[in-house]
Amino acid sequence: MKRLTILTVAAITVLSCKTETKKDPIVVNYPVTTKADSAETYFGTEIKDPYRWLEDDRSLETEAWVKEQNTVTFGYLEKIPFRDALKKRLEKLWNYEKLGSPFKEGDYTYFYKNDGLQNQYVVYRQKDDNEPEVFLNPNTFSEDGTTSLAGLSFTKDGSLAAYMISEGGSDWRKAIVMDVKTRKIIEDTLVDIKFSGLAWKSNEGFYYSSYDKPKGSELSAKTDQHKLYYHKLGTPQKEDKLAYGGIPVEKHRYVGGYVSDDAKYLFISARRSTSGNKLFMKDLTKPDSGLVTVLDHDESDSYVIENIGNKLFIVTNLDAPNQKIVTVDAAEPRPENWVDLIPETENVLAPNTGGGYFFAEYMVDAISKVLQYDYDGKLIREVELPGVGSASGFGGKDEEKEFYFYFTNYKTPGSSYKYDVETGKYTSYWKPEIDFNPNDYESNQIFYKSKDGTKIPMIITHKKSLKMDGKNPTILYGYGGFDISITPSFSIANSVWMEQGGIYAVPNIRGGGEYGKKWHEAGTKMQKQNVFDDFIAAAEYLIDNNYTSSDHLAIRGGSNGGLLVGAVMTQRPDLMKVALPAVGVLDMLRYHTFTSGAGWAADYGTSEESEEMFEYLKGYSPVHNVKEGISYPATLVTTGDHDDRVVPAHSFKFAAELQEKQAGENPTLIRIETNAGHGAGKPTSKIIEEYADIFCFTFYNMGFEELPNKSVLKEFKD
Repeated sequence: MKRLTILTVAAITVLSCKTETKKDPIVVNYPVTTKADSAETYFGTEIKDPYRWLEDDRSLETEAWVKEQNTVTFGYLEKIPFRDALKKRLEKLWNYEKLGSPFKEGDYTYFYKNDGLQNQYVVYRQKDDNEPEVFLNPNTFSEDGTTSLAGLSFTKDGSLAAYMISEGGSDWRKAIVMDVKTRKIIEDTLVDIKFSGLAWKSNEGFYYSSYDKPKGSELSAKTDQHKLYYHKLGTPQKEDKLAYGGIPVEKHRYVGGYVSDDAKYLFISARRSTSGNKLFMKDLTKPDSGLVTVLDHDESDSYVIENIGNKLFIVTNLDAPNQKIVTVDAAEPRPENWVDLIPETENVLAPNTGGGYFFAEYMVDAISKVLQYDYDGKLIREVELPGVGSASGFGGKDEEKEFYFYFTNYKTPGSSYKYDVETGKYTSYWKPEIDFNPNDYESNQIFYKSKDGTKIPMIITHKKSLKMDGKNPTILYGYGGFDISITPSFSIANSVWMEQGGIYAVPNIRGGGEYGKKWHEAGTKMQKQNVFDDFIAAAEYLIDNNYTSSDHLAIRGGSNGGLLVGAVMTQRPDLMKVALPAVGVLDMLRYHTFTSGAGWAADYGTSEESEEMFEYLKGYSPVHNVKEGISYPATLVTTGDHDDRVVPAHSFKFAAELQEKQAGENPTLIRIETNAGHGAGKPTSKIIEEYADIFCFTFYNMGFEELPNKSVLKEFKD
């Protein structure tokens, strides 16, 4: 079906190329990236791949290329006169105390806290009315702050804790077990854990998931086999027992295990891709019992949310695209025995449990609505939220009659509230003291029509006093994939953008989960163009209604959102002035050959499955649709050199194509964070630096020689 030819890659040469912005002559001397005679044939069509050698992110040649590109990029950014002022404003606004909602484990109440500019949040604990003390401080894990806390799990009695760490932003984790009372590590560190939680069976051990670790970023058959293991404390990891996985014909890429609160059942979810799962269970009170099948196909997403003895409560979208809760006896758990408890509605359900109740969070046009039910399915009340936005939390142990929830939106910094489950009343627990006044801003939801007439919601946030004259700097942000819903949330960085007169707009485009399974599927595989059309229509709405213009519009997205930006900027380069693809999936013909990429096939399809799918992917793949003679928008590609989820080769190849073929004067640069991954756990200092660079690049290429809001930044000049 395909053949591959790769000839020797020559050394990198660096030649001078010049581009200039229209208003300021910053000269860019691009490195000329060596082209190799590399090609691959799909269904009789040869596809040249001259930058294939950049896929080896560990080679000396690629390392040299990364250094050269960063030299050019940072040399450009350093010449923008207001870059340092933006960074200092970000630092000042970022520097406030941030507090996570408390949670109780054993004799202690725990919470996450950041004093302001700490690179990582610190975990504190408090017993009774004693002063809080540090329990875990990830800022001490590494000198540069790039090792982060990536998970924390306690035994039911709270006496033991297992926590995971990520080094350099990697998806690969290490797990460490400690005695809570003494805070002493009690056994050897577990390694090579990936896409996993830690589920305690008892104080004797826990379940975790992993793959056989491949070398480098190449695809290995091993990555088809995610496996669930049981680790018994006091034994070496090599003796851990396989609980599920490793079945060659199944190729389950995502296997997870979780234990019921009463420690009676182990539930196992097995996925071949990012959508749909099989579901199994095991009675842990009977050591010799085997796995019982709850669901033997992966045509739906289903999981057990609660149990009362043998009665299981299951959240599912089987025959219910917007999800519902059903009950079933553990003795006969198959779908034919399921009974509806909380039926499907027109809005998407995302439930949680706490205090002996279900808290059914619904998305109504991406806005939270929360209903409280008892375990018999009786509606107790609708929770009157503090405002219009996103609520999260609403969860705790059954015996706890008070817990905490979190509320935010695009102009309101997140705050915590203490909720009484019996009365439905809540009080403010914590609100941030931040140099930002939400009352000066407005956030409005509008609806617009996409190319095929589909109605799409979009929330547009900006200063109340902003004049709609078509000249406002605007960031249009999108994602559109993997059933992920983009709901309103406050961003310190975006507040700096908006106080400079910027508009921040977020459409809830197809491919996400805002309207359930059908909405998601309408943006997958052969319908992926719907996602790009929805985003393009959002840009056109903003321009047509004088929020902004093409000269003042930037588009931004990360990961699958990076694909969105790459596809839209190559399809409609005239539509925006600036493009900001971050850690993007940009080579759609080869994405599935890297690390965990094959697991995304349910959303994308692959170039190998059929000629029709190959042609469709080729038609929008950003790397393959950069054309000679086209003036592309000013582009700042961002990635991490150690991203092991969306490997940096995507960004490397896309940047090389743009630099070779860009016909206009707009710069096409790539900013490569070293010792960094896909984004999770990135130190605060690095986040601030990145946003300062993104915003100064954006403003500058929109024609601003100084920032619009001079009063805010006056104190930071010089």
